[in-house]
Amino acid sequence: MKLFHINELEENQSKGFTVNNTAIFAVKRDNQIFVYKNDCPHLGITLEFQADKFLDLDNHFIECANHGALFEVENGECISGPCLGQTLEAYPFDIVDGYVEVN
Repeated sequence: MKLFHINELEENQSKGFTVNNTAIFAVKRDNQIFVYKNDCPHLGITLEFQADKFLDLDNHFIECANHGALFEVENGECISGPCLGQTLEAYPFDIVDGYVEVN
């Protein structure tokens, strides 16, 4: 299933999707795409309050809008907040002809 073309997502931006009843989101950082399940490891709730707003105000970290937990974009590790040391679950994807695709 094609989600988007890599040029459709701006650098340091994020976008949410639902795939097979699973909420996921993608982030573009340093021309790389990262995809995670939209599920905070602290309470198992979605991360964002507003659509497609998964990053902090400076666009440096993924932020849980519920508790303020901060996660590294590159590996999903929580570096601050109630789930310190836990990680977001990466969601498998491929890039085919410039499109991010998931199964």
